[in-house]
Amino acid sequence: MTEPSVPSERGAEVGRRIGVGLMYGLWKPRVLGAWKVPATGPVILAVNHSHNIDGPMVMGVAPRPTHFLIKKEAFVGPLDAFLTGIGQLKVDRTAADRTAIGRALGVLAAGGVLGIFPEGTRGEGDFASLRAGLAYFAVRSGAPVVPVAVLGSSGRPGRLTKALPPLRSRIDVVFGDPFEAGDGSGRRTRTALDEATERIRKQLTSHLENARRLTGR
Repeated sequence: MTEPSVPSERGAEVGRRIGVGLMYGLWKPRVLGAWKVPATGPVILAVNHSHNIDGPMVMGVAPRPTHFLIKKEAFVGPLDAFLTGIGQLKVDRTAADRTAIGRALGVLAAGGVLGIFPEGTRGEGDFASLRAGLAYFAVRSGAPVVPVAVLGSSGRPGRLTKALPPLRSRIDVVFGDPFEAGDGSGRRTRTALDEATERIRKQLTSHLENARRLTGR
């Protein structure tokens, strides 16, 4: 059985540069705490998800190229080749997608940055309901988790395009302190993953509250 291919970091860097141009050209991102992202080594960015632009926004403002796990439904038509070319990871959310899991772990094993929406789907963006996927990747890889709060993307819709925030509106992206999800034992049992998920939930919820106070959102 062949190992899943690891997405290109060069491609993710191209995606980051495209994101810089688009996000700063269309909106006014205010980025706080980006220096907290470790400059080298594997990192998991755990991002709240309340709007479709949250992923591209983080890709554009993060200090390192990021490989996001993205639902396979987004990989349609020309977007399939584009998202794959910029190092993003297609995942089937209806089953245990071993290919996506292997490629995501490959990103971390190579010292890259993996972006995850731990709530699994777009919603309130408040980290209230987490899936176990983030805990699995964090415990399995040992990579630190950096919480990321995107605030202002899901407010009033734009006048020209209802599916997007108003053009040139301010969107805050707040990076938090990295933390270890595991308990240091290296255990990967169901109990250990459940405990890691709860540990992550508390850290992410606390970061979101702090981000809201900091930004006045």
